Amino acid sequence: MLIWIKGAGDLASGAAVRLFRSHMQLVMTELPGPTSVRRTVCFSEAVRLGSTEVEGIRGVRAETPAEALQAIRAGFIAVMPDPSGRGDALKANPEGGDMALRPDVLVDAVMAKRNTGTSVSDAPVVIALGPGFTAGQDCHAVIETKRGHTLGRVLYEGSAVPNTGIPGVIGGYGAERVFRAPAEGIFYPVKEIGDLVREGEVLAVVKTEGGETAVSARISGMVRGMLPEGTPVRSGMKAGDIDPRGASVDYRLVSDKSLSVGGGVLEAVLHLSRCLADQPRKSAEPLEICL
Repeated sequence: MLIWIKGAGDLASGAAVRLFRSHMQLVMTELPGPTSVRRTVCFSEAVRLGSTEVEGIRGVRAETPAEALQAIRAGFIAVMPDPSGRGDALKANPEGGDMALRPDVLVDAVMAKRNTGTSVSDAPVVIALGPGFTAGQDCHAVIETKRGHTLGRVLYEGSAVPNTGIPGVIGGYGAERVFRAPAEGIFYPVKEIGDLVREGEVLAVVKTEGGETAVSARISGMVRGMLPEGTPVRSGMKAGDIDPRGASVDYRLVSDKSLSVGGGVLEAVLHLSRCLADQPRKSAEPLEICL
């Protein structure tokens, strides 16, 4: 089974880990300039660096469908830069051939809090993460991504909890955990992922046409996320986050939230694939959910 995960950030990578360990073949697509902050657990780093590892699973950059298949057959996750964000990279072949990847399952894990163009007809099985999608209309299933009692649950009807714009609470802190770019410019870290910091310490600077603006910590804890050096940022853009639990956190492991969401994706893939096997159909036809 070939699964296309649209997006290669934090939650997308948690889903990829769950699926890969369940012996499924994966291709992930990501924008050429990834803005994932939890880079030690994001396969998006393969786009930037050529390859990366998340919990011992290697993701490698692939430029064409042929390279993606080669990576998959070698036992890796293929990560393709996709400027359009629509999966055009899966179809394009610079060598002029007609080869294309035809995934059995599409998982939209862009986490844009809205549907950026995914349709229920994009693959035989279409699964979406978080707000912005309605199961039974633009996808077959939605996975709840909001922290709480329903985190990771599979919805075959309706939508996930609407986006509140407020990060979930960890260790008593919510919005304070996230630090953002104070101005438009180029981002330069001062601290690194894994560093322990105290409230008020400078984490990074943003270089603008008028000089430099510091980004300071609002709480004490461990730096768990940080944009890479040289990233263009806009004012208010998420630049990283701090975990108030400090040294007890292992920043190299996929988070509990990502694993929970990934478990929901795995459940939906297995359930819907069985439904598909029981109902021979074309991808554009509606899939009747078997309960």
